[in-house]
Amino acid sequence: MLDFVAKKLFLTKGKGVHEDRLTSFEYALRDAGIAGTNLVLISSIFPPNAKLISRKEGLKKIKPGQILFTIYSKNQTNEPHRMCTASVGIAQPKDRSRYGYLSEYESFGQNETQAGDYAEDVAAQMLASSLGIPFDVDKNWDEKRQQWLISDQIINTHNITQSAKGNKDKKWTTVFAAAVLLL
Repeated sequence: MLDFVAKKLFLTKGKGVHEDRLTSFEYALRDAGIAGTNLVLISSIFPPNAKLISRKEGLKKIKPGQILFTIYSKNQTNEPHRMCTASVGIAQPKDRSRYGYLSEYESFGQNETQAGDYAEDVAAQMLASSLGIPFDVDKNWDEKRQQWLISDQIINTHNITQSAKGNKDKKWTTVFAAAVLLL
């Protein structure tokens, strides 16, 4: 029986610019290091006991043509100087034997910090609700420890975010952010 529960995952991001919209996306995938693979978009669960590894280590574990299960966000514009972002947020529970959440977020006009913080907030909200814990984004953040304090659970969050301003010559600009799951 095949075990499709990921043991590891890594975060990656990229951007691409080209006259053609699809080619711009291809260039963003190249920048992210995963262009030679077949991406399968999946829903947003951080598997129990999965280990978050570095991009460098993750890229070493993939090969051309491989099917990669991913949670990804992409955004595109051909409007000159229009800021666009793509972000994936992660929320992991203190008890790593439980699953966590990932969130995808795209925006215009936000910088990487704003979009990344929002993606983390959404992932933390989903995790808190799955644990049956009331969550208030304005009250549960512990700035001193840089983590969410929800009930007796400590929830760590991360994000991977790519932003770019639209090309001045009206070429397509694509931003891409992903969590790649490794079986």
